[in-house]
Amino acid sequence: MPRFPINSPMNSPMNPPTSRMRASAFVLAALLPLAQAHGQESARDNAGAALNAQTQKLSTIDQQFLQDAGQASATEIAASKLALTHAGDRQVREFAQRMIADHTKLARNLDVIAKRHGITAPPAANSALIGSLQNLQGAEFDKAYIEKVAVGGHQKAVELFTRESESGNDTALKAAASKALPVISHHDAMARQLAKTKAAS
Repeated sequence: MPRFPINSPMNSPMNPPTSRMRASAFVLAALLPLAQAHGQESARDNAGAALNAQTQKLSTIDQQFLQDAGQASATEIAASKLALTHAGDRQVREFAQRMIADHTKLARNLDVIAKRHGITAPPAANSALIGSLQNLQGAEFDKAYIEKVAVGGHQKAVELFTRESESGNDTALKAAASKALPVISHHDAMARQLAKTKAAS
């Protein structure tokens, strides 16, 4: 083991062991915030990369389904809320109430999947269709609502959800479409029956 002379800098009073330890601790304390900041930045980068990867995994078909299904439900809900105050027929109002409840659940389920892929913007209703209903009342509203929303809307929805359940690429979306399809098909049948009943009256 090497021995240092009495006057060696290693044994000098100017450099006692405690002073060297304090200096090292000071350097570590100065570097720690930089290391933490770098770690946080890396974590943010990794989270962003994971989110981008999820979004990129969603195929064009699946993205289009989310967009169309989201708008269909938003339109159904908005038009049915109008029906509660604008419709003249009790059966139309009852149908509308059922549509609000069922499509709200459907929209919530799709929203969960959309957010997993970084899609956070809420879907918007078809403003042109809603606008065409806003100034109608009573029997005129009933006729337009049944034709454009109840029958027309659900016919398109059945086609949309059938296509996704058969040809979609995302497993979760395909499962959601398959699960929702019987409900939407039932809505379609209810709408057609309502249309027949009102046409006969």
